Amino acid sequence: MSHILLITSSPRGEGSLSARFGTEIAEGIQTRSGGTLTVRDLATNPVPHITPAYIHGRVTAPDARTPEQSDAVGFAQSLVDELKAADVVVLSSGMINFGLPSPLKAWFDHVTWPSVTFSYDGNGPKGLLSGKKVYLVTAAGGVFSEGAYAPFDFQTNYLLHLLGFIGLTDVELVRVEGTVLGPDSAKAAIAGAEAAVQALLANAA
Repeated sequence: MSHILLITSSPRGEGSLSARFGTEIAEGIQTRSGGTLTVRDLATNPVPHITPAYIHGRVTAPDARTPEQSDAVGFAQSLVDELKAADVVVLSSGMINFGLPSPLKAWFDHVTWPSVTFSYDGNGPKGLLSGKKVYLVTAAGGVFSEGAYAPFDFQTNYLLHLLGFIGLTDVELVRVEGTVLGPDSAKAAIAGAEAAVQALLANAA
């Protein structure tokens, strides 16, 4: 039985296409697998940005940490534990100023943790999380997968890098893009994303 972790982050609320399709994937996998689902909505319940308490606390022995450091490290550990417990991770992100939403960046800043989710050896960095399937949904008003704006996609490529850095390399990507280029483009983008989601769910069954 799979445990699914759904992470949404768009500030668009019910109008978010990234959250819509991410939720569809997560709930579809849950239905097919009979598994459990944890939802972390970073837009309505954002994690704090990291502070000196976290930076210094994570390299300080537990019995030497200040109360503030213990709280900061404990919170980060809870996010890591939640991530480790998942067999399937569904991550959705809507582009904000060419990048990912800041609450999602803050989440990654907590879980990208030396000697906990990644390490270094003689061959360079090594992700310590493995054996998980990841579904990444990214949304953008323009078209960034190809063409003139492709060099300015600091969302999808960065997220793929961060996931891979901590060992999450088995990633299926769904893009929803071109939604501000007119009604026909928006309709085609949504239809294309829906078809991609259904294909993924069929393979996940």
